[in-house]
Amino acid sequence: MHPRIPRQSAREQGGPPVGPDNDARLSAELAAVVSGARRRALRDGDRQIDTAHLLHSLLDADAEVYAVFEREPQLSRLLGYLVQRSIGYGLRWQGAVEDSGAVPVVATAEGFSPLAASAMEDACARAGSRGGGPARGLDLLAAILVDPGSRAVEVLTRAGIDARDVFVRLDERRPGGLWGRPPHLGH
Repeated sequence: MHPRIPRQSAREQGGPPVGPDNDARLSAELAAVVSGARRRALRDGDRQIDTAHLLHSLLDADAEVYAVFEREPQLSRLLGYLVQRSIGYGLRWQGAVEDSGAVPVVATAEGFSPLAASAMEDACARAGSRGGGPARGLDLLAAILVDPGSRAVEVLTRAGIDARDVFVRLDERRPGGLWGRPPHLGH
């Protein structure tokens, strides 16, 4: 009998999230978030980390990200959808690659969906635009909210949380709105 959960290579289990030289671009907290997302993907039987895995791990492991959502009356619903992913909600995603086609895709990193790989790259770019330093959880949260077709945005929408409003709140936290508006927000 074969295990239900696909095995991941050593690189996928503990290697850098985007490429071998990119560990320095992530804060220790964000590296832990990626490790948590990798464990979730493996446990859920998914072959790739997607943006919903990243969102779930961000909410679990990053206090700054959790603080963005803690005043949302739908937070418990959001957490419920994320927890139910492996037992019902989200099962239709198994075996399918997350790629909405709305955002240019970077070369897919091993173990990541195209959108999750793009979000990781975008988070690092956002960290650079705010003056350097490693990417943090808020950088990744902003990056996964950019594509309205991402699984993370779908989960937020189903939970009754407007991803655009969350992005605007994040943007307002940065002096001068350094993150800019994603294309689906309009002006």
